[in-house]
Amino acid sequence: MSLHLSPEKRAEGKANFQAAVGRHGLSRRDFMKGLVAAGTALPVTAAVYYGYQKLHGSPVKVGLIGAGDEGGVLVGEHNKEYVEIVAVADIRPSNMAPAEGKGSDRIFVGEKEPSFRKGLNRIYGKDAAKIRRYTNYQDLLANKDIEAVVIALPLHLHAPVAIDAMRALKHVLCEKLMAWNISQCKDMIRVAEETDRILSIGHQRHYSLLYAHAVEVLRSGELGDVKHIRALWHRNNSWPLLDKDGHPVLDSKGLPLLRDSWKPAIPEEDRAALESRVHDLGYKSMEELVRWRLYNRTGGGLMAELGSHQLDACSIFLGKVHPLAVSGVGGKFFYHDDREADDHVFVTFEFPGPNYYADKEYGSVKDKNDIVVVTYSSINTNSFEPYGECVMGTHGTMLVEMERDIMLFPQPNPNKASDPAKGMAVTVSTVSGGKPALDSSATTGTVEPAKALAAGQASLGSGPPSRGYREEMEDFAYCVRMWNQTSKSERRLPRCHGRVAMADAIVALTSNQAMRSRKRIEFRPEWFQAESREVPDPEMHSATV
Repeated sequence: MSLHLSPEKRAEGKANFQAAVGRHGLSRRDFMKGLVAAGTALPVTAAVYYGYQKLHGSPVKVGLIGAGDEGGVLVGEHNKEYVEIVAVADIRPSNMAPAEGKGSDRIFVGEKEPSFRKGLNRIYGKDAAKIRRYTNYQDLLANKDIEAVVIALPLHLHAPVAIDAMRALKHVLCEKLMAWNISQCKDMIRVAEETDRILSIGHQRHYSLLYAHAVEVLRSGELGDVKHIRALWHRNNSWPLLDKDGHPVLDSKGLPLLRDSWKPAIPEEDRAALESRVHDLGYKSMEELVRWRLYNRTGGGLMAELGSHQLDACSIFLGKVHPLAVSGVGGKFFYHDDREADDHVFVTFEFPGPNYYADKEYGSVKDKNDIVVVTYSSINTNSFEPYGECVMGTHGTMLVEMERDIMLFPQPNPNKASDPAKGMAVTVSTVSGGKPALDSSATTGTVEPAKALAAGQASLGSGPPSRGYREEMEDFAYCVRMWNQTSKSERRLPRCHGRVAMADAIVALTSNQAMRSRKRIEFRPEWFQAESREVPDPEMHSATV
């Protein structure tokens, strides 16, 4: 995400961010004062920050519906102290390979790299054999031992399966995007309330402490007035897929397959087991079943799969405000196969700035010119920059790369002399309202006072940051366990419950509509109200899925 930055410049940017966290980070929040010792903050735990505790009693018994790629990630990241996976349902044999079978990256085996898709055998050992396996999710829902389900299915199945699960009195954690259209999102919220079940959606950035620290720095005012955020997720899928002997892998038509994760080879065990009944399963072909992201009837395209993550992050940065308008261009600019999903998308959003509204209830407009422009692009032919978000303010820039690194760079102050041969250090000045803001000046020493830097480094912790999957499942399990032990007025919902996640779906799916029509679309407040039947794209909502 950062262009032409030397290793030294990157180290400087990271140190700047660490120092800013030391001044304004999570450890300085009032409820964290007990963790500050000798002027240096201790690492902030996710449980303390997000408000959940260790479970009292046994872990929540969970059924996993969908054992493919995302299901494998969730299996690898779950904490057995909170979640016990007791059953798995999937129609594809390749996703349910037993330990001695094929498919080394699948649910019961896991990849060789222990930090990613670990597989159930590695996590549960010999007890993995006790985990029930189903080819029909309805049979899993009939298991009365299961308290909650985690849904990691193709997008078009999210709503019907989640609704069936809640009506079977299971709490639900469903992967993002929430649903294939907004009417389905509103139906999911309605059923959750009717059945008194928890509905949580897996936008894991809501549980990333790295992003939480970034928000604290933004709230401090150090970046000044933010007017632009640039987000991107670029990939290069133009290279041929090779087999173990280095030969191109061919599709059913004898054409070379490209290294495109959305168009994988169809496993022979899946074809043998499912091709004769693919229509009975609700799919037009094996291609649609396995490569569901490529088709409009089953997926939501790049904005649903990738853009929703980053627009969610941008909205978090801006205080979870709803956008005002979107316009964009997208299309099949590279692939020449039968896919329907765009392979390149470029969208521009207009978000309200902090002074746009006269109050926090999205009422009357105070300053119509207080706009933050957010751009997003996702392409399939170049991966020059890592995915991430770039937040640009009047006094500084913050780069978030790959959910892993954050760098902070001050804007040079033209009123202060600087020596380009020397490093640029962050200092703090004040702007209107007495808020602190980044400043920069030449220095031959360290980039920040040692105490602030040490406090920030300690607060951020060591090692790679969590991407939030583990924490979202822990909080979900805690909410489930406490659901019937707490009065309705005191119940906690997960951070990304249905009403929160519906806003992310509206942003992603309305972007698709704007690109199809090549028109600027203004967002309407009624779309974001679960009780309203108003939706962004009525034609899509009347379609048969």
